[in-house]
Amino acid sequence: MSDQPRNWDRELADIDKVIAKLPAQPGSPAPAARGAGAGAPVTGPATSPPVRRRDRAATWIWMLLGLSLSVVLPLWPYANTCGTGLFGYLAVIAVLIISAILGLRASWRARRGRANALAVLVLLWGLTLAAAAVLPRIGYAHTSATWSCPAPPATTTTAPGPASPGAAAPAQPGD
Repeated sequence: MSDQPRNWDRELADIDKVIAKLPAQPGSPAPAARGAGAGAPVTGPATSPPVRRRDRAATWIWMLLGLSLSVVLPLWPYANTCGTGLFGYLAVIAVLIISAILGLRASWRARRGRANALAVLVLLWGLTLAAAAVLPRIGYAHTSATWSCPAPPATTTTAPGPASPGAAAPAQPGD
């Protein structure tokens, strides 16, 4: 290093010149606002693109699907305790959760606050239904349940009649 002190005013002026030559980035103050006096106009905040009608429609389509499934699932008319009925029930719950996630995404893009809050509630309801169906089967809940239905007991009864189809019929009286 040299023994002479640095000229900070000159070095900062050089830095200001380099900064003034850089293109303005969104969200940063314009060079004129930084004090270097580059003469560039001060720009306002970046604007987001307008919400399309398609985004609004997609929001409510997903929300209506989620809401209808949320209302109907507690009234599920089929056996959903084990086997294929359980897997069908869980598949419909998966559709509910997916529609809630897509509704969240669409409502966020369309800037629909009420729809977004509703989508959060539908998602929580779907997760609650899934937990109620899955947790007893993985041993987490107090009650125990199984994924598959128990096999029906095998019955070995014989029908009354001849022992074999080729056997002779019993003799009738009077033959």
